[in-house]
Amino acid sequence: MSDDSHGWEFLTGFLLGTVVGAAVALLMAPQSGEETREVIRERGIELKGRASDATEHGRKRAEELAADTRKRAEEAQERGRLVLEEQRTRLQHVVDEGKEAAQKKRDELMARFEEEKNKRSNSEPTA
Repeated sequence: MSDDSHGWEFLTGFLLGTVVGAAVALLMAPQSGEETREVIRERGIELKGRASDATEHGRKRAEELAADTRKRAEEAQERGRLVLEEQRTRLQHVVDEGKEAAQKKRDELMARFEEEKNKRSNSEPTA
């Protein structure tokens, strides 16, 4: 981004220098008023063409930067989507393991409970 800024600064300085130089040259030139007006007219047309070219170049560069930015944003979005999906899969795996562990512990506790219940019913005297 910094390189683009320096390019625009250079172009702006160049165009400004061209305009100032042309104005000084015209004022200092030993020409008649009609000749000076003709030179000014020609320079104006030339500068208008340069400005138009610079504007077109700037527009194309802006379009390229916008397209590049869109592409990078889409790539970042896709990477984010993939990371999210991966994390979602990992989380589901951990939840499933937790459910299995809870079921296993529940089964163990129920088995102990049944075992204790059977021991108590067998050890109680019958009346």
